[in-house]
Amino acid sequence: MRLWSLHPKYLDSKGLVALWRETLLARNVLEGKTIGYRHHPQLERFKKSKNPLNAINQYLSFVYSEALDRSYKFSEDKIDWNFIETRLSVTEGQVNFEAEHLLKKLEIRDIQRYKELKNQKAFAVNPIFELIPGDVESWEIG
Repeated sequence: MRLWSLHPKYLDSKGLVALWRETLLARNVLEGKTIGYRHHPQLERFKKSKNPLNAINQYLSFVYSEALDRSYKFSEDKIDWNFIETRLSVTEGQVNFEAEHLLKKLEIRDIQRYKELKNQKAFAVNPIFELIPGDVESWEIG
């Protein structure tokens, strides 16, 4: 499971579809609807928020918005649109780590997108996040 801090606009089609599915799974975990993944480190920042379900639905709304921009057919009824806007933080080190990770994936599965992004100096984050100074997040694996 990877819940990208990066803005979903950078993901290739496989990455965006995977993010949608994995975020829906993450929400099920936060709702207590599944036994697996309960301790997955990618969920830590959502669990630490004042209202984890609120935060994950808002995060999901930005993934959905990117899907709409690409004319994908994601189901808007999968999102609880009654969320209250919130902000979570993400460190610069985490964003840099994810950018490098994404570029490695794109170099293998979408060379055109890789070429478009390989010289990108700074990557935008999912709008739920506020970028703060710091190293890679403590919950990141690898």
